[in-house]
Amino acid sequence: MIRLRPLAALFVGLVLAAGPLAGPLAAQQPAPPTSTAPSPAQTNPLPTTTAPNPAPDPGKSPAPAPEQAVAPPPAGQNAVGTPARPTLIDKPGEPGDVDEVTLPAKPAAIVSGKTKWEEAVPNLKQAFARIEADLAKLGMAPAGRPLAVFTRTDDDGFEFEAMIPVAAAPNPAPAETDGLRFGTTPSGKALRFAHKGSYESIDGTYETLTAYLDAKDIVVQDRFVEEYATDLKDGTDDNLDVNIYALVK
Repeated sequence: MIRLRPLAALFVGLVLAAGPLAGPLAAQQPAPPTSTAPSPAQTNPLPTTTAPNPAPDPGKSPAPAPEQAVAPPPAGQNAVGTPARPTLIDKPGEPGDVDEVTLPAKPAAIVSGKTKWEEAVPNLKQAFARIEADLAKLGMAPAGRPLAVFTRTDDDGFEFEAMIPVAAAPNPAPAETDGLRFGTTPSGKALRFAHKGSYESIDGTYETLTAYLDAKDIVVQDRFVEEYATDLKDGTDDNLDVNIYALVK
């Protein structure tokens, strides 16, 4: 799998003359239909009164308590992580849209790495697993979704910084072990491009990103950020949600 050729090209020659930020691509396409179906609470309201309990029969075992239905996760939850591990931007993105956002600087545990394109998924997963294992040794818990910051790319592969946000960096900072260090996530003005689908198909989203920046003459930094709103499993997982951030100069 040769992946992210558009991203490699961006690092070579996409830094263009500055221009005004444009509105979302969704303005050029019809908006997706919005469901108007009533919520379960509206279609099946709970009763406001209950009948008195019948007298217990000493000769019978009490009936088991009814099981409570488990409500499905709110729409878009996969795209914004979980309450304990939220994404950098609360509002989820939609494929085809370009969102102007401001990324917050969050404390994060960081490991640097280098990989070939065809080994991107297993090596990124390994980096995230290393971070989580080291955090567990320090008695710390992740406080956000994993990120990969692409610091350098070419036709063969890329260099990256794998990051997992934490509530606060330890003070004093522990001695660097296993390559782990603490810093902050990229912050400032950015354009968000949402990718939903397999990692193998992410080229298409980068092509959209490239065309958008080219058409709008937007100058961006020489690094891009991928935030994995759902777990990075393998290159063919069609349920993957990734937020791609282009940091504006």
